[in-house]
Amino acid sequence: MFRSLRLALVAATALSAFPAVAKDVAPADVLATYQDVAAAAYADSLAGAKALKVAVDALVAKPSDETLAAARKAWIAARNPYQQTEAYRFGNAIVDDWEGKVNAWPLDEGLIDYVDTASYGDSSEENAFFVANVIANPTLKVGGVEIDAREITPALLAEKLQEAGEVEANVATGYHAIEFLLWGQDLNGTKAGAGNRPATDFDIAKCTGGNCERRIAYLKAATDLLISDLEEMAKAWAPGGAARMELKAKGEAGGLATILTGMGSLSYGELAGERMKLGLMLNDPEEEHDCFSDNTHMSHYNDVIGIRNVYFGTYGGKVVGASLADLVKAKDPKLAEEMQAKLDKTLAAFEALKTRAETVEAYDQMIGEGNKDGNAVVQAAIDALVDQTKSIERVVATLGLEAIAFEGSDSLDNPTAVFQ
Repeated sequence: MFRSLRLALVAATALSAFPAVAKDVAPADVLATYQDVAAAAYADSLAGAKALKVAVDALVAKPSDETLAAARKAWIAARNPYQQTEAYRFGNAIVDDWEGKVNAWPLDEGLIDYVDTASYGDSSEENAFFVANVIANPTLKVGGVEIDAREITPALLAEKLQEAGEVEANVATGYHAIEFLLWGQDLNGTKAGAGNRPATDFDIAKCTGGNCERRIAYLKAATDLLISDLEEMAKAWAPGGAARMELKAKGEAGGLATILTGMGSLSYGELAGERMKLGLMLNDPEEEHDCFSDNTHMSHYNDVIGIRNVYFGTYGGKVVGASLADLVKAKDPKLAEEMQAKLDKTLAAFEALKTRAETVEAYDQMIGEGNKDGNAVVQAAIDALVDQTKSIERVVATLGLEAIAFEGSDSLDNPTAVFQ
């Protein structure tokens, strides 16, 4: 499986100079808040990755059920702030070009480590690296390409293995590569249970799964690389950083269009479509975002929180400032009420999904075939996202911006194509 190709986004500009809508609400202030929210969220993401490294080091030093559980808990905690940054992806080229290093999915995990070939398969016509298993093979010879993997380093993962063979499913870096290493494959399908890798897979003295030293090296290299990649983006959104400069160059109208592009594209094509509707249509647990850990409900929930953050100009009590919501309210109070109501309805739908995942069944079970109640909860969340996107489109028009081509998805726009 591959990530869908994104639709090209139309660069939105003002039809005329952006008017002052109220003495206390200025587009420049809105954009300043937007940048501050990004800086805070990426800083928290970086802090989470560093905490994950501490837990990984503890696991490696003393492999046990307890230290493995702590590392998994640290991974889940690290995901929360990162997922709230995804509303910055689609309008900011600097983010979208970088994002695949840290959050690419789905992945053909056989590139990294051993897999259950009975469920995973032992070959792929589309991917020569499908079962390359770098952890077991210090030298890889695939499709006429030879890779020296004797030393597993961040550079090997990023430069030689990430998208090896120009196949997007060859994900060697980022959160999901680490997730696979900590949990292993989820072999439960749409039945209860996540991945269940034993702690002894990291125990050199009592090694299971083989190649424990190399597995440890891979886990440490991937974690170090995640930190360095997040350092890059945290720096980009710090005062004077490259992301801020890129946004400034667009002007006020272009900056506002960037905010709305991120909101609309994440809401519609990416989250409602590729991450949710597609999996629901196929009843396929492999189409859930955090498929090894069964943490998908939290990743989806935090995407919704991230959309709210950029619209309301807030982040976790750390940032509160002038917002897009303020601009809309000044221009069209009724639309402002509509937009807030739609966002609140979406939040309620995802809170219901989150509660069900925590008390009844995991997300991969919800999308299972024949699960009427679970399917309905997921569909209600999808419907809310689609509906709020219509109001986001109205905001674009109300603020006098050119139309924006939000990311689409065949699962929403052309469902028959999914089964072809």
